[in-house]
Amino acid sequence: MDKYQPDYRNILEVLYNRRPKVLPLYEHHIDAAFIEKATGQKFSDSINTDPELYFSKVINFWKENTYDAFDFEAPICEVFPDHGAILGGKAGPIQNREDFDRYPFDEIPSLFWANATPKLEAIRKVLPQGMKAYGGCGYGVFESAQDLVGYENLCIMQFVDPDLFRDLFAKIGDLYVTLWTKMVKEYSDIFVFFRMGDDLGHRTSTMLAPEIIKTHILPQHKKVVDIVHEGGKKFLLHSCGNIFSVMPDIIEMGIDAKHSNEDQIASYDEWIKKYNSQIGLFGGFDVNILSLGDYQSVYEKVVKDGTYFRGIAKGYGLGSGNSIPEYVSVDAYRGMIDAVKQIRRNDNYINNNK
Repeated sequence: MDKYQPDYRNILEVLYNRRPKVLPLYEHHIDAAFIEKATGQKFSDSINTDPELYFSKVINFWKENTYDAFDFEAPICEVFPDHGAILGGKAGPIQNREDFDRYPFDEIPSLFWANATPKLEAIRKVLPQGMKAYGGCGYGVFESAQDLVGYENLCIMQFVDPDLFRDLFAKIGDLYVTLWTKMVKEYSDIFVFFRMGDDLGHRTSTMLAPEIIKTHILPQHKKVVDIVHEGGKKFLLHSCGNIFSVMPDIIEMGIDAKHSNEDQIASYDEWIKKYNSQIGLFGGFDVNILSLGDYQSVYEKVVKDGTYFRGIAKGYGLGSGNSIPEYVSVDAYRGMIDAVKQIRRNDNYINNNK
């Protein structure tokens, strides 16, 4: 196969829920540690000292593996004063009304942009022809609430102080409006579409009651969706877990595509049958397959199932059901990439022999 020439319009077709001419690859994220493992090159510690070097290495890996775009999210939670409750093991800095009132929300935008701007400018400089990023502001509304309070304490707060619970999500929504407005205004040129990741579910249900999500979280999501659309861009929601109970409401708020799937929750064709008439879909292959399988088993499965998904879906981009962490097998990952190349060759053969 000739050297792949990326074209971000391939992946953008999925956001319009149209069948791309070339099947695009998509990942929520590929860990720098995995790229180092796969390439034998050490570069991850340069993200802050030499972001142009860092993103040159990252983007080149995505390009060489025939992606049309790569992910970048500037993380919101990581600039929160006293960040870390979302990682577990500690309570967040807001536990009561007094904590909420004195928390330095007004400082967060300057902290965020001080961290994000050098990286965004580096991406702008090193993007190769035909490629763009997707992402934007990292972490979701619910995830920010978890970082500020802690998941268990947040569950308690909704009952013992419902007014504070309500005000917390409204305040996070206001912060997101501030950050996302500038992101869309100043960096739309480097993003093919924008994306928010907000994990709302686990294996059997949503993390909070569906009505709580509909009342307190999705209205804040919609503010971001509207900002993105008003800026002339499409919007993807990444959300892990069993969120079928709130998917109709998520679609109604205007998302253009959805990502994340786990086989233990539902087979991927169920996602296609339920939602692909309304939105584009990405993923299809559980991370366990890429962690436990070998090259040949993954290659054969992805050719078979990927061809099937592409055949029954409109807007569809292939990849893991979540992301590529360091522990994923390099051989299994290469099996998935080579399988996508084979599906593309098969598409070309069919198209050329009609």
